[in-house]
Amino acid sequence: MASAKKAKSKKAHAAGPQRTPVTGISPDEQIVGAPFLGKVRAYDPRRGEMTIVLEEPVSNGDALRVKGRETDLSQRVERLCVGKSCVQSALSGETVVVAVADRVRVGDAVYKVRTP
Repeated sequence: MASAKKAKSKKAHAAGPQRTPVTGISPDEQIVGAPFLGKVRAYDPRRGEMTIVLEEPVSNGDALRVKGRETDLSQRVERLCVGKSCVQSALSGETVVVAVADRVRVGDAVYKVRTP
């Protein structure tokens, strides 16, 4: 009985959020030394918002850089929402919606940088 519990807990832990391997980020999207937050999962051009599943925590006021083939956007986090409520910070594994100043594309890499 105890071994079945251990097996279940290992499966539950393995099913949690998975980190994106470096090989999943093209060299032109990589920013050395900056924490990788995740990839853009969705973009709403009418609202100017992107959706990301976080791999690192993020807070309002943090500087972000969205980098992709056609995208290179640096800005501060001004509005951060989890679900339907806006929050001050979010933890890794959470799906967040962040207001963006310019167009981003699905698959763009998002990093937390020190200066915008």
